[in-house]
Amino acid sequence: MICPYCQNSDTRVVDKRDNQSLTKRRRECEKCDKRFNTFETVERPQLRVIKKDGKRESFDAEKIRRGMIRACEKRPVSAEMIDKMVINVEEKLRKSGKKDVNSVFIGELVSRELKKVDKVAYIRFASVYREFEDISDFKKEIKTL
Repeated sequence: MICPYCQNSDTRVVDKRDNQSLTKRRRECEKCDKRFNTFETVERPQLRVIKKDGKRESFDAEKIRRGMIRACEKRPVSAEMIDKMVINVEEKLRKSGKKDVNSVFIGELVSRELKKVDKVAYIRFASVYREFEDISDFKKEIKTL
């Protein structure tokens, strides 16, 4: 590791702390004796989403978060709960072992998470995700709850 102060390449690790997917290292330069932190993360393979029309795009957890926030608007669902649901969805996608994931599968995972937390948010999300046409679609979905 190169020292950010004097550009020397001889540094040593003074302290190391692991936190879930992040490792923090406290380093000291052998030349100027200044200390600095470095962070190390595990590089995960990039997930690709196959959209309904066949197009492919990079997976973006923020899109899921925005959809969940919209579905949970004015509902008793905290930002922490939404963050936890987003993490759960992403973990399930990564555990599937697939690099290319169908958007329908992602929608089902999001629906399951919302259904566990808030039924109204689930219906809101399902109405957009499943493209409800009229009130009968809402009635059918509510009966399954």
